[in-house]
Amino acid sequence: MKVLAFAGCEEIAIVYVVEYGPSRIVECVESLQPPIPRDEKWVLLVSTMFGCPVGCKMCDAGGFYQGKLTREEILAQIDFLVYKRYPEGAIPARNFKIQFARMGEPALNPSVLDVLDELPNRYQAPGLMPSLSTIAPNGSERFFDRLAEIKREQYSGGRFQFQFSLHSTDEKMRDEIIPVKKWDFTRMAAYGERFYQPGDRKITLNFALAQGTPLDPQVLLRYFDPERYLVKITPLNPTHHAVKTGLTSYLDPQKLPESETSATVLELRQAGYQVIVSIGEVEENAIGSNCGQYVLRHIQAQEALQDAYSYTLQEYGD
Repeated sequence: MKVLAFAGCEEIAIVYVVEYGPSRIVECVESLQPPIPRDEKWVLLVSTMFGCPVGCKMCDAGGFYQGKLTREEILAQIDFLVYKRYPEGAIPARNFKIQFARMGEPALNPSVLDVLDELPNRYQAPGLMPSLSTIAPNGSERFFDRLAEIKREQYSGGRFQFQFSLHSTDEKMRDEIIPVKKWDFTRMAAYGERFYQPGDRKITLNFALAQGTPLDPQVLLRYFDPERYLVKITPLNPTHHAVKTGLTSYLDPQKLPESETSATVLELRQAGYQVIVSIGEVEENAIGSNCGQYVLRHIQAQEALQDAYSYTLQEYGD
């Protein structure tokens, strides 16, 4: 693996562009959550595919699909990010989160499971908590069966974060946003019943919510018990794909207090759900490190995007 370039700042997030060979380029990210220091919380985002075959309407990483990363290639990203900061592999962060969420749908790559099996023995990281977000594509049943086994064996006691990406409670609209065959809510709920165990973190139902997209608490209640699931609402981050498809964000990243008391959030809480309004650092949009963003897509687009991708990509030197 060769690190080609980077963009960002130490205080918030850095995107690294890495190469495994001709046309085999991905990005990985390290990020903080100011004012929380790195020894309290440190987040890594790694790619699992070269591009992504799913093509979500808001994601700049869609397209470019050149195949799956191997176990060794995924671990190489994590090793680079870890040993760059901590040469001895001893990570002090009480919350050390590794998200398989930069490029690629993780459930389409069985190598992700091999990485998850390896991580607890690879670093001195008592705060390790992997995080896996998925659209639950059809044909991934064996992946999810083994994922549940690994979670039980390696990450009991709430040390694993699992998330279904829904984006809408209207299944027809969800099919438009995520244009591949995937589990319906009934199958997701059935898996959640098997996956969740006492002491686990609640399973997250994630909505990168666009204007005009339904998020109906009554639909969720038919399938997802608030005792086992929480709802996370995030902005639709500024991406070239979102502009092209005409999607605009329901949440205003500049107005967190108003978002916390929006009608949608209040209705979900009245229905019994724990709701997280996750806006994060607006500066990450400028860096290009937020969900759905892909720095190389922006470079290829050769056009400005409001409030996004304003950091210069710099050549990396050891």
